Amino acid sequence: MEHIYPIFDKMLTRADKEALLGQRGLMLWMTGLSGSGKSTLAIALERELQRRGILCRILDGDNIRSGINNNLGFSPADRRENIRRIAEVARLFVDTGIVTIAAFISPSEELRRMAAGIVGEEDFVEIYVSTPLRVCEERDVKGLYAKARRGEISEFTGISAPFEAPQSPALSIDTSARPLGDCVEDVLKLILPKIKKQN
Repeated sequence: MEHIYPIFDKMLTRADKEALLGQRGLMLWMTGLSGSGKSTLAIALERELQRRGILCRILDGDNIRSGINNNLGFSPADRRENIRRIAEVARLFVDTGIVTIAAFISPSEELRRMAAGIVGEEDFVEIYVSTPLRVCEERDVKGLYAKARRGEISEFTGISAPFEAPQSPALSIDTSARPLGDCVEDVLKLILPKIKKQN
């Protein structure tokens, strides 16, 4: 498709950026309940990728909702807009050749498919952090699950709002069943061939 904005045709391409970095941009979309270990896994993975000389960026609920999405609540419409904006930002990072790790509940198949469509299916790797609800509640240092069960928080995923588990994720990880290092290794085995880092 021809760009209607001529500046796009003058900018350096994704291939130029990836050649500079010696890596391929990729979107790792981690989905799962609050407390499932998405952020913990993302942070550990970021450190391991950095150690291997791979540039990456984490997009997490806390840093997104305190900035670009600080005007959004948790209604179905706001949740959809939250994911849409995240996916648009992620696409910019991926198009720059950066391995981008998104750690968001993204509770429905519809939302995740929307994100994949925005980012690009060929660049989108869905990782389901499948830690059981019971464990997520045990880990809940903020007390959000308890508040949701008392009715103090409405639309809370897993309690008063549904969570649809992915039907065919690229990888499913229960962080309560295996050590964190093993979980990171599972992700690395999946993504390193896709990143195709050049030496």
